[in-house]
Amino acid sequence: MSPKPQTDIADRKASYGRDITDPTERRRSRWYVLFSDHGILRTFWTNFGQVAEGVYRSNHPGHTRLETYKKNGIKAVLNLRGKGKRAPYLFEEESCAALGLDLISIPLHARQPAKRDHILNLFSAFDTIQRPFVMHCKSGADRAGLASALYLLDQGAPVSEARKELSLRYFHLRFTKTGVQDHMLDLFEQRQAEGQIGIRDWIANEYDPAVLEASFAKKKILPV
Repeated sequence: MSPKPQTDIADRKASYGRDITDPTERRRSRWYVLFSDHGILRTFWTNFGQVAEGVYRSNHPGHTRLETYKKNGIKAVLNLRGKGKRAPYLFEEESCAALGLDLISIPLHARQPAKRDHILNLFSAFDTIQRPFVMHCKSGADRAGLASALYLLDQGAPVSEARKELSLRYFHLRFTKTGVQDHMLDLFEQRQAEGQIGIRDWIANEYDPAVLEASFAKKKILPV
């Protein structure tokens, strides 16, 4: 039996969560979040960590965990998966509204370079978001790791310190396609060796996702 085309899989995933106010669709969307989006795993595994004072990271939190975050003083959630008519986002949007948590959504990518405007939007979010806040992607390994590293670099931390946010501690695998995140830090570190420059200036004026992707493609990585 031949595998189903990727477009069919994407269309099926996109079909869940279009209207979680409808009881039948809500039930289907719950099942999707639990099993296709790995929500059942995230019930027991949080991949939680502190990035800096008032700044935390995790995998995608469900309602119960958001309640706990709220009780512990968290005021805002930075979602790195983007927003749209998809079940994980719509349930999170619903939960944050019910709990009085600010929700900001900025899309990053796990296996390809982030777009320049998305990173600049991320820096803007860092400037304005209420603290304490927690940032998350799906598993809390790659996009959350990159955003955490960028936060530390923006605060003046050396690349060596920022790299710790992209590590096996959070199940980030540098030797796979997600190593494109580490490669961004490599290029920034090389640029700093030529002359001091801040991460914001580098992203705004010199960062080129196409160049990053082309140079990363020359590396030997595992197809994961």
